[in-house]
Formats: sequence, C-alpha cells, structure tokens
Amino acid sequence: MSAAHFGEIGQVFIPVRDIEASSTWYSRLLDIDVPTPSHGDTIVDLPVGSGPRLCLDANTTFTPDGPPRFFWWTEDLDALAQHLMGLEVPLASEVTDVGSVAFLQFRDPDGNLLMACEARDGSTDAGAMR
Repeated sequence: MSAAHFGEIGQVFIPVRDIEASSTWYSRLLDIDVPTPSHGDTIVDLPVGSGPRLCLDANTTFTPDGPPRFFWWTEDLDALAQHLMGLEVPLASEVTDVGSVAFLQFRDPDGNLLMACEARDGSTDAGAMR
C-alpha cells in the first residue's frame, strides 16, 4: 500500500483517565467551552481551528511516558509560556531554540507530554510544515 492511499490525518487521540477533569483542563487551556462527552461519557471531541481534530479518550489504559503526543504551532511561544504558568500547568522544559523552531513542553493532568512550537525567522522547513 502506498502513501497515495492515505489522506490528511483526521484526529489525534489523547488518552485520559478522568474525562470530566480532563475536559475542564483542556477547555481552560484552549479557552473553549467544555464540550459534551459522547460514547457513554468516555469521548470528548475538542474543537480546533484547523488540522487534525483532538479527541480526549477515556477508553484505554495507558502510561504517559514517551515523546510528546503532538505539538501545536504558536506565533508567540513566550506568551504561551505565560498563559501556561498562569494556569499552573506543569512545564516539562524551558523554551528551547533549536534553530528553525523553538519549543516548550508541558504536561496535562494525566502526565501526557504536550508541546508547542514557534517557527523562527528565516526557517523554511518549519514554515512549510504549517
């Protein structure tokens, strides 16, 4: 099977233990209304502006180890860091500049590692990915 058989990624599943607590946390993080759970109160679809949808999924057991589940692009990583600190979100890294992008890692209430990235001036690779 070739890559031509696949379209865009449709949804990213974020495993959570407590759908209500996680829905509230992500709603505060994203500044959105708390979505209504579905599928027996085990799934919450989070509205996003574009790209793959985000889904909180309380149907599986998991461990929060490993690399970030995904990353968000942001235009102002420093402002995002201030927003996270204001929400008392545990930061897993400082803002780290690797040349073409800078990133910040943080954890959700279940310990999932999340990340935000900002393209740096002159970057061709990071800008093309947006």
